Amino acid sequence: MARTQNARRRNDAEDEAAARPEDDTEERLDKIFHALANRTRRAMLRRLAQGPAMVTELAAPFDMSLPSASKNLKVLESAGLIDRAVSGRVHRCTLDPERLREADGWLEFYRDFWHGTLESLARFVEEDEPDPGKDAAPTRATKNKPRQRP
Repeated sequence: MARTQNARRRNDAEDEAAARPEDDTEERLDKIFHALANRTRRAMLRRLAQGPAMVTELAAPFDMSLPSASKNLKVLESAGLIDRAVSGRVHRCTLDPERLREADGWLEFYRDFWHGTLESLARFVEEDEPDPGKDAAPTRATKNKPRQRP
């Protein structure tokens, strides 16, 4: 019978989180970004976005042993990014997008910040552009012509 190890771990972690919600959010984000910092784990997540896969399928594109692949999957599982169901010797992994939504929510602040900053820069540049009908003041490049070598 299949069992989901990650769901049990997540329930234990959620019980602890009730005691200290702000610390828990930061810890979860730390785990999520740590998991996403590795290109192999990001590729495994990308594959799981297509549907569930066995550990052997996830390890196949990489030059790594099954224990190494399993270690990477444990990091993803610890971050809450995947669920692993075990049936006998078969480990089937699925993507759990909820934690990615948390990371996206955190990144949204910075997305808004950069969007506003870039809009401000665009307005500044547009205000500073000379009108095409008026004589533009010479730029530094036209004022200071390169010196001729003798």
